[in-house]
Amino acid sequence: MRLTTNTLAFSVLIGLLAGPVSSQDVGPTGPIPYDIVEGWAKPFAGEDFAFGGNSGVYAESPDRIIVLQRGETRLPDPVPAEFNGWAGSLWNVLGGRGRTWQNCIYVLDRDGNLVEVWDQWDYLFEGSDGPGPHRIRVSPYDPEHRIWIVHETAHQIFVLSNDGKELLRTFGEKNVSGTDETHFGLPQDVGFLPDGRVLIADGYENSRVMVLDADWNYLTEFGRPGDGPGEFQIVHSIAMAPGGRILVADRDNNRIQIFSQSDYSYMGEIPTGALSLDIIVSGDRVFASDVVPRQGPRLRQFDLEGNPVYTWYAPGQDSPNWFREMHSIGVDPEGNFYAADNQNGRIQKFVPKADADPNLLVGQPYIPL
Repeated sequence: MRLTTNTLAFSVLIGLLAGPVSSQDVGPTGPIPYDIVEGWAKPFAGEDFAFGGNSGVYAESPDRIIVLQRGETRLPDPVPAEFNGWAGSLWNVLGGRGRTWQNCIYVLDRDGNLVEVWDQWDYLFEGSDGPGPHRIRVSPYDPEHRIWIVHETAHQIFVLSNDGKELLRTFGEKNVSGTDETHFGLPQDVGFLPDGRVLIADGYENSRVMVLDADWNYLTEFGRPGDGPGEFQIVHSIAMAPGGRILVADRDNNRIQIFSQSDYSYMGEIPTGALSLDIIVSGDRVFASDVVPRQGPRLRQFDLEGNPVYTWYAPGQDSPNWFREMHSIGVDPEGNFYAADNQNGRIQKFVPKADADPNLLVGQPYIPL
């Protein structure tokens, strides 16, 4: 069955959210409360290749950072003098120039050294006529810590064993999009609830969130195309928040929408004023990465009522730590923050400054009980 929002859902908003916040009200803006570790991720590609678009990151521990990338980038011959180890110094890798489907999943330690390459799964992405893999997630309730990989272009989602050695489940039909119970339309993300339900951000073609039950069978869905309450223009990311809420990054509507975990009814929204990419809810704060045309990527912080608390912008082109996009974000148990740059083709590590206000730092993701 397909659920849609209705006007009665607005009554749920009272007591849970304040009135809509103006998308122009950025709130306090200031310096980054982290030091960026320059050159953290050590290049490991073979001769004539560099990192591709880094689209996903899962920081399981400080010494096990699992990164998803959209293949590697073949460098021109001869390599231009301005190349400094990452393909984004030459061009925006999002366009796919030089893309080669190899080394799509890799693991780094705390110093950015390569630990493992799961190249046995490169075949899952080979031949993709488009961006390829989009997101990597792990359910906090899964004792096996199985790894979910969202493959946008092929309309598929894979579940791997935590050690990366086994492909345990495949959802969707390769290169076949659809709006039924077994197909996706360029899926973007997955989220998890304590009772085993899985939420699928579906996605770029489809404007819905699909819900699987604890046995990973289709249960229901919510959302439809549009810009009204409960409607989406690219469902890009999903996170859980206190108060039984589901947060959905409605990317091209420049907002985060809020729904009930119990019946998926619309509860309100947080205007972001930019393309909303990824969300981490930590404690009583919502951290959202987005990107503003001509201003660049930033990390915004809101309270649970949707009020802007703090915003910082990622470094620009005058910095060796320049970002084009913070497509996926993560935080490890020691509080180190990671941002995967899908356009510059690298991942960077942020370490909290010694004198940083702890309230401005991204903490461990909220886990509903």
